[in-house]
Amino acid sequence: MNTKPTGARDERANAKAQSTEPPAEGANAYAAAGVDTAAGDRAVDLMKAAVARTMTPAVFGGVGGFAGLVDVSALKEYRRPLLATSTDGVGTKVAIAQALGIHDTIGQDLVAMVVDDIVVVGARPLLMTDYIACGRVVPERIADIVRGVAQACEAVGVPLLGGETAEHPGLMGPDDYDVAGAATGVVEASEILGADRVRGGDVLVAMASSGLHSNGYSLIRKIVSDSGWELGREVPEFGRTLGEELLEPTRLYTRVCLDMTATTPVHAFSHITGGGLAANLARVIPAGLTARVDRSSVEVPAVFRVFAELGGISWEDVEDTLNLGVGMVAVVPHQSVDRVVEVSGAAGIPAWVLGDVVGPEADAVSGARAGASTATQTRLITGTKGVNAGTVRVTGDYRLA
Repeated sequence: MNTKPTGARDERANAKAQSTEPPAEGANAYAAAGVDTAAGDRAVDLMKAAVARTMTPAVFGGVGGFAGLVDVSALKEYRRPLLATSTDGVGTKVAIAQALGIHDTIGQDLVAMVVDDIVVVGARPLLMTDYIACGRVVPERIADIVRGVAQACEAVGVPLLGGETAEHPGLMGPDDYDVAGAATGVVEASEILGADRVRGGDVLVAMASSGLHSNGYSLIRKIVSDSGWELGREVPEFGRTLGEELLEPTRLYTRVCLDMTATTPVHAFSHITGGGLAANLARVIPAGLTARVDRSSVEVPAVFRVFAELGGISWEDVEDTLNLGVGMVAVVPHQSVDRVVEVSGAAGIPAWVLGDVVGPEADAVSGARAGASTATQTRLITGTKGVNAGTVRVTGDYRLA
């Protein structure tokens, strides 16, 4: 199935909709094989208003084409425009949505995982597309998923230019689905953010996460399964049910990061996703420098403590898997700290100084306590994901909410 509000949800043989009702006598061979394109059309009707709200003046063309189009005439104003691209999914968090029958929140997780990876290089998103694979198309369910994607796209100002809904009967169970997305943005070559800009004396500014975000759910789901906790269980520390906490959408940072770069110098951003704080931060620290992270600056939300205790897992393992309350880090010159904190706070995202960046001569261990209850000893993380990067030194104890 394909929606193509701008011409981008296609209708191809591998991707179509199976009706929730058995095919009627006399139905065509495709429908008799379990694929009913009419269900896809119903899903499009249910989602098209939400998708239409994401359209910007740059979107070109109408509904029903094979590809979505966006006018990039504005790129002529760039001296050397570079396109940035990213693709990702939501991971096994979709299993929670499926178990609860709540499908309109994971779309925000998808947008956050994709678009917030683009903004870390300073790029402005131009467009996003989505892809949903499922065992059976239920129009209302597909529409809920896409509606969530569209609402998040609208929030960050990027058009949902199109997508695909693919039915895979026989490969996936009738109620199974997975989601993925891709986005493209643009940045002036001379304004790219990253490790090349980071200098000794820079300050690390943390921006709070909204909770678990969309990483580490294979571990979280195993803890839940082993514990015997039900998703409907009321958890006093959360002030809501376990399922509601687990479906809390990933916070969106694109607009606030772009606002920061428009008003004050920023050297780098690090999106804290799979692998935790230190491993992701190391990706934007140049070789020869060390980012010193002070755990005591972080007040860890209750959800992380609850799962660490429930699963009997070490804080080192938690630190290597989950964000522990930090969703994005800005690496900025000292004079930008106040402005970055102000812009983040104005967007409703708490921000604070997490640490600093130093050269070898200043990289000394201080304040670390071995065997602390909420941390391991001082830890050094050097390089990650194939990047020849600098070092992150993590010291101190977390504060527990």
